[in-house]
Amino acid sequence: MPDLPASHRLRTGRYGELNRIYLLTTNTVERKPIFQDFALGRLVVEQFRYAQDEKWAKSLAWVVMPDHFHWLIELQQGSLNELMQKTKSLSARAVNISTGYRGRLWQPGFHDRALRREEELILMARYVVANPLRAGLVKRLGDYPLWDAIWL
Repeated sequence: MPDLPASHRLRTGRYGELNRIYLLTTNTVERKPIFQDFALGRLVVEQFRYAQDEKWAKSLAWVVMPDHFHWLIELQQGSLNELMQKTKSLSARAVNISTGYRGRLWQPGFHDRALRREEELILMARYVVANPLRAGLVKRLGDYPLWDAIWL
């Protein structure tokens, strides 16, 4: 494999299959904890809901952490690249309007993982929503405001 920057290596061989379930993860630029401000995190959540309303993806579980998000989705339309480009772009615009900031919000690229089995889906959903507990942000999951899962 050629020596490519990390964001380009993330794209190599990426293929999004409709109706398949994926875990998507992306980080803020320089891992800045922008979403410690929960109101700004809600702007990202609005984009998850918008993607579902537009039938781009069905949200199964998600968490917005201070410097990244995990989003478990079933891809319904388009590609993973298009979904993440739209979500990152719209959320960055909303955050920039809210804060008056003019710089980039998200690091280039994203990580994706296709899930293969039903058991893997439940384990991954638990992993996603338990992020704030593992990071020591809260003692109980219910105390963290920026997560959801269809099973709850």
